[in-house]
Amino acid sequence: MNCLIVFAHPEPASFNAALKDLAVGELERQGHTVVVSDLYRMGWNSALGPADFAGERANPDYLDLSREQEHAFATNAYSAEVAAEQAKVAAADFMLFHFPVWWFSMPAILKGWIDRVFSRGFAYSAGRKYESGHLKGKRAMLCITTGTAPTLYEANGIDGDLHHVLWPIHNGILGYTGFTVLPPFAAWMPARVSVAERQAYLDAFAERLRSIDRTEPLFFHPWSDYDKSQRLKPGVLARSGVQWNPRAGQTFEQSASDFAQRQRPARA
Repeated sequence: MNCLIVFAHPEPASFNAALKDLAVGELERQGHTVVVSDLYRMGWNSALGPADFAGERANPDYLDLSREQEHAFATNAYSAEVAAEQAKVAAADFMLFHFPVWWFSMPAILKGWIDRVFSRGFAYSAGRKYESGHLKGKRAMLCITTGTAPTLYEANGIDGDLHHVLWPIHNGILGYTGFTVLPPFAAWMPARVSVAERQAYLDAFAERLRSIDRTEPLFFHPWSDYDKSQRLKPGVLARSGVQWNPRAGQTFEQSASDFAQRQRPARA
């Protein structure tokens, strides 16, 4: 299996980096090929703009990024750094995204990598989104570190349920482009726990990497569950843990409760 790790932490001695190093070693020990894109070390430019397009533009007078991305992909005219990252993604069977949670999301450098690399034409296009996205058949997983305790990310926590917090990434980026998305791995406030607890995180992550093939992916409703307005059909109960379907008589509270009950055995 070809594995691509996209690492987005500025400190090479961080615990996030330790998790990344463990992933490299564990995946290679299993016989997989591992490539790492260390965005800070690479000096990755996070700004999507005209410099991404090395060839003749589709419209040199007005920058329509979606149109230019499709044109660059179709004419093999991306800048060298974007083309190189897209080649890594194309070759990967499994992708790991390592990053600290900043402001309820990923660092800007990683979001900029997504903006530039997961471009229209390469990762998705008209009629090729979600379960028909161009990256269908690949698996992806997030490995995150936080500055706060796990209780803050529970359903009644001040930061909100982790599944909800990560929905824009899981659904809006990975699911949207066709990935099969595995549940995330979180190391909670590693800078404030004991050495033994940090080792426990490393051991648990190694076990997760050994069980990739046995891990049930996150659930996303298929296109067949949606109507022409791209809303869940009246008879379909939402099962994602984030959505709910008023047209099926379902409330947010009911959806959240049902999801929590389904998750309880997996978290025990």
